[in-house]
Amino acid sequence: MQAIRSILVVIQPDHAEGLALKRAKLIAGVTRSHLHLLVCDDADDHSGYLRQLCNTLQQDGYSATGQQAWHGSAHDTINNAQQAEGCGLVVKQHLPDNPLKKALLTPDDWKLLRSCPSPVLLVKTHGPWTGGHVLAAVDVGNADDEHRDLHTRIIDHGYDLASLAKAELHVLSAHPSPMLAAADPTFQLRDTIEARYRQQCRAFQETYDIDDQHLHIAEGPADVLIPHFAQQLHAAVTVIGTVARTGFSGALIGNTAEVILDTLESDILVLKPDSIIEHLEQQLSER
Repeated sequence: MQAIRSILVVIQPDHAEGLALKRAKLIAGVTRSHLHLLVCDDADDHSGYLRQLCNTLQQDGYSATGQQAWHGSAHDTINNAQQAEGCGLVVKQHLPDNPLKKALLTPDDWKLLRSCPSPVLLVKTHGPWTGGHVLAAVDVGNADDEHRDLHTRIIDHGYDLASLAKAELHVLSAHPSPMLAAADPTFQLRDTIEARYRQQCRAFQETYDIDDQHLHIAEGPADVLIPHFAQQLHAAVTVIGTVARTGFSGALIGNTAEVILDTLESDILVLKPDSIIEHLEQQLSER
């Protein structure tokens, strides 16, 4: 996160509390990043509002620019601005979706998480980050190259956020429940699953310097455990990875980051592995 030089902040003029800008200022205050403010709208003129925001930020010592644009949808507008400005982080306030609408249409923030090449911080809470807890969720049981890359990103960003906010980093990893039909006998008994998983976690802890007090291993689905532990720890922000599934497979399987978005009682930072980032950047360059 220290390498971020420019932050894209999605400004929603109809939500005056400006939670996204509040978080972006906290990060920029430490990283000295430039703040690029974006209003996604093709109807009303917000140039005066943007100019006022930028002037205030500059008076407070921040580097800031503003832009209003529209490219057919909010997530496409954000992605275009992120690529054009070279922003290393997108910060946006998340508002809960109407359940009926969510059942019929893919929510805009889901589309953003699937399609944006850069890390996305979705801000949900008013509470301060300082002095609290950061929760990083990893899947230690998956040790392929893509997941190892993702684990490194998640833990690195978790440590960066904890340092930035003078907070404690906690790490959560879920393991599956016993499956009698599993081909491997290891996955048929609870004791053997847990023993194998804890062995994998030892290597993980040594790699990332995480002690037992700050590692939480639990049995069950990640989309249930992550909100539970975030609430238990009173986490200010949760860091999670996504493989950015799209299309039919994404609709059927779902991504944990999307599923927990409305139930999680913390801000959420969503990261992707290098292979996905390169693919998404290639897609955007071909448009």
